[in-house]
Amino acid sequence: MEPIRPLPPVAGRGAPANPSPTRTGSPGRAADGDWLDSAEAIDGAPPPLRTTVTIEQPRTIIARNASPDLGFDRSINPYRGCEHGCIYCFARPTHAFHDLSPGLDFESRLFAKPDAATLLRRELAKRNYKVAPIAIGTNTDGYQPIERDWGVTRSVVEVLAETRHPLLITTKSDRLATGWSASPYR
Repeated sequence: MEPIRPLPPVAGRGAPANPSPTRTGSPGRAADGDWLDSAEAIDGAPPPLRTTVTIEQPRTIIARNASPDLGFDRSINPYRGCEHGCIYCFARPTHAFHDLSPGLDFESRLFAKPDAATLLRRELAKRNYKVAPIAIGTNTDGYQPIERDWGVTRSVVEVLAETRHPLLITTKSDRLATGWSASPYR
């Protein structure tokens, strides 16, 4: 038996493959046979993987948790999936809920919540809302590259600043630091 060879990396992506999700019992991808081994030699290199963004319209935007291990009990995730593509990311399996792969799909088939600021404003205005820090970027990075075009995280931070609401931010991006001079939290 031949040893299993690792897949070559995909330029600009963290995952080398796009395995089928197993959570929902979807049928597996069809076996391609031996001809696929020669596909690149015949057809040339595949086109670069493009990122697509699907609009998600949730009913609420604040996610709550009761974990004693975390220093916060609520969070906002403006996006699902993450272009950073960190191979160690614990959020990768969440893409299976959409029948997508935790591999390249997680990095290239993203979801944005453009109404996040409106939903947040509505939730903060509820009579029984109790103020506590809201964490941003706990599942996927709110300042990932698509934030440049979509601005969902910025709109959420603007609402939190306007209401003087405490927040926690986790990011590996420099977008937060470079945009800080224009931040509403100055």
